[in-house]
Amino acid sequence: MDDDLDRVAQAVSTGSLPGWDRVDELVLAAHERGRADDEGALADDIPALAAADPARFGVCVAEVDGGVHVAGETEVEFSIQSISKAFVYALVCESLGHEAVRARVGVNNTGLAFNSVMAIELNDGHPMNPMVNAGALATTAMVDGDTPADQWARIRDGLSRFAGRPLGLDQEVYESESHTNQRNRAIARLLESYGRIELDPLTVVDTYTRQCSLRVNARDLAVMGATLADGGVNPVTGDRVVSADVCRDTLAVLAANGLYERSGEWLFEIGLPGKSGVAGGIVTIAPGKAGIGTYSPLLDRAGNSVRGQRATAYLSRVLGLNVFASAAHPRASGP
Repeated sequence: MDDDLDRVAQAVSTGSLPGWDRVDELVLAAHERGRADDEGALADDIPALAAADPARFGVCVAEVDGGVHVAGETEVEFSIQSISKAFVYALVCESLGHEAVRARVGVNNTGLAFNSVMAIELNDGHPMNPMVNAGALATTAMVDGDTPADQWARIRDGLSRFAGRPLGLDQEVYESESHTNQRNRAIARLLESYGRIELDPLTVVDTYTRQCSLRVNARDLAVMGATLADGGVNPVTGDRVVSADVCRDTLAVLAANGLYERSGEWLFEIGLPGKSGVAGGIVTIAPGKAGIGTYSPLLDRAGNSVRGQRATAYLSRVLGLNVFASAAHPRASGP
């Protein structure tokens, strides 16, 4: 890209949501529409997740002005899982900068499964993006800290600032995932062999497993998304967590890769950057407007919440959030 772009002030395109009562009404409608859908299955690759209540369902929209709209069970906690990748990536970009992180992790979609080893080998050991496991492990290894304990503390503090409240570790999920993450250990060792991870790979996997085991709820996800939508300022606490440039980079990566090999379908149908987690959460970001957080543990075959997708698609349409949607501009009358 042209280096002169770095010296050009960036204009932004934002918008506004309907009035408070109308957003409240539409969030309730999204929950009602999704509640009747009982398709999908509970995650079974992590034993602790198989015990989730399939009836749980919550929808939340957090506006960039701090307003929060809820419907259903938005206070039920679950493990953040892969959604953590987006926010750890933002923290690392804030610390190390755009070019350094892009060079180490990449930004392109693999077109393969989130835990693919083939994608690493086909690209000479280079992770393709931070939303697949290889890229997420490389990103976690880049977190500031002299020790693994320092890195973990920075991750937990950073994600807590995004959420606007202290986030705790789900010990049961952490232990369950630690006993079933052999593939992540293999990926980390492969990255080490290519010089992409310079720390002890098994320690990196442990830190990554911890970050995935942080407990959040649908409201937390909406506020975290709204922080990215608001140029890095948490709209509830007023705390600047990351810069506006980091938000731009993070949302671009999410748009391309946030739902793995289904990212194109998600963007085609919903038109917003988003990220799913195998515990049933989805965070979606409408830049300049709001964050959407949903929770329902019933997943489709790709590991994405069925009800969450349905509710988010509805809200994208009725709230006018799709970044690709437009209408004809009114023409002036006369010559």
